[in-house]
Amino acid sequence: MSGPWVDWDHVVKLDPDKTLADGETFEDVARTGTDAIEIGGTTGMTEEKMRRVVEACVPHDVPVYIEPSHVGAVYHSDLLDGYLVPVVFNAGDPAWTTGAHKEWVRLDGEIDWSRTHTEAYIVLNPDSSAATYTQADCDLTPEDVAAYTTVAERMFGQEIVYIEYSGTLGDEATVQAAHDACEEATLFYGGGIHDYDSAYRMGRHADTVIVGDLVHDEGIDAVRETVEGAKAGIRERAEAD
Repeated sequence: MSGPWVDWDHVVKLDPDKTLADGETFEDVARTGTDAIEIGGTTGMTEEKMRRVVEACVPHDVPVYIEPSHVGAVYHSDLLDGYLVPVVFNAGDPAWTTGAHKEWVRLDGEIDWSRTHTEAYIVLNPDSSAATYTQADCDLTPEDVAAYTTVAERMFGQEIVYIEYSGTLGDEATVQAAHDACEEATLFYGGGIHDYDSAYRMGRHADTVIVGDLVHDEGIDAVRETVEGAKAGIRERAEAD
């Protein structure tokens, strides 16, 4: 599996429904050392909000992808590197496994399939908006998560498995179980990354560390710390392997 994400240690996820810290710009975000920018959110998404953030990010020499939550949030641009589409494997509502995706295909005749990829989400924080909207079954053991990971990769051919603890730092044993289950897929981790230490800890278990709310709540200096922490943790794990 050879998607560009195999080389990503760190990704900043920007929510178009939120603002940046006072005085900071999208160029500042791009210069934190992150490997890519992903633009998306669970609530409040519109094409106009997406367009505004995409156009502010793409001039700054870092890969930019959008993560559309529904067809109304899709913004098409040749300047984008692509689209990363969530497929929630533990969703209780099938809309988030195939339903929303079917509607996108039905209503959007401009999909560039050469730049459209999926992410096999496993949502694990029951108090998060993502879990609420998708009715996710978050009562999972590490063994359950490992099994979902194998199903995603081996049965459904997913190149990205995304462990999502949105809003809280996840269980390291669970993330490690998912990592151990991956044969070739890239394991993304997101949730509760707020400083060097948390990024370092999850970098020791995941291939790519995702930072979201931090960029809006604390700003780019805090994000830079997580870039350093993620890369250190991932490097340490690689050396141990």
